[in-house]
Amino acid sequence: MFLSLLFLALSTTQPAAANPAKAPQQVVYPRPESEHDSRYLYDWEVLRTALEKTRARFGPYELRQASQFMSPARVTTEAAGPGSINLFVRATSAQLEQQFRPVRIPVDRGLIGYRLLLVRHEDLPRFAEVKSLDQLHRFSIGQGKGWVDVGILQAAGFKVVEGNNYDGLFSMLEVKRFDALSRSVDEALSEYDGWHKRFSFEVEPDLALYYPLARYFFTRRDAEGEALANRLEAGLEAMVQDGSLQALFMTYKGPLIKRSGLARRRLFRIPNPDLPPQTPLARSELWYRPQEPAGKR
Repeated sequence: MFLSLLFLALSTTQPAAANPAKAPQQVVYPRPESEHDSRYLYDWEVLRTALEKTRARFGPYELRQASQFMSPARVTTEAAGPGSINLFVRATSAQLEQQFRPVRIPVDRGLIGYRLLLVRHEDLPRFAEVKSLDQLHRFSIGQGKGWVDVGILQAAGFKVVEGNNYDGLFSMLEVKRFDALSRSVDEALSEYDGWHKRFSFEVEPDLALYYPLARYFFTRRDAEGEALANRLEAGLEAMVQDGSLQALFMTYKGPLIKRSGLARRRLFRIPNPDLPPQTPLARSELWYRPQEPAGKR
């Protein structure tokens, strides 16, 4: 009888001893290309909010940034193997989605597809004469090496000149390696504020390009990456539903969008031949669109 009671006591207490508190999920994101690169501050705030909204369901987490600056090529290399990061954010492509696990909710609501041109002050009159996409094709466009936009612009008939690093693109514009640097609406204004006094360029005031493009969080295609991607999907969906993603977007991007005058610009639309078919274009709540007509297309 005593042995039976002892066995029962041990069997009921053993599971509790074998079930310690859940270890925090580790989330490590990359440091940008240089100390001047502030492009990702909004993305990491979205990431933190998505993780926080899923704390009750998925448990604690530890969020930190890698210690070293990383080029896009290094980010991909580090994320692909057992490197120093397990997550990054980037404009999507078919190749990228094959290599990594995409979280198919556009972090910036597709704003990256609305492009403004950084140009030299002396060239503003030349761009003011542009009334058609064919006329815009006369100008060479600068982009970073390996950026998804390179193939999109080339497929649309543009001559594209690639720069090896982010900071160097602005000096390349100044020394006339290309005619215009194509940047998303928010990037163009932020970069103007941060760089124009040093390199003397302007945001072209009347034109804009558009192509459908999404920036996603990406994780590794392994069990750990799938677990993190599932958590982020749940968190981002919660943010879409409660309006916090839209609110963060307007806090970070709204003033720049308003300042850009995007709704009144002449908008030229070009296709994105590398846009994966799984892109959720039909979910209108995920995408930003200007409130007013953007002029001739």
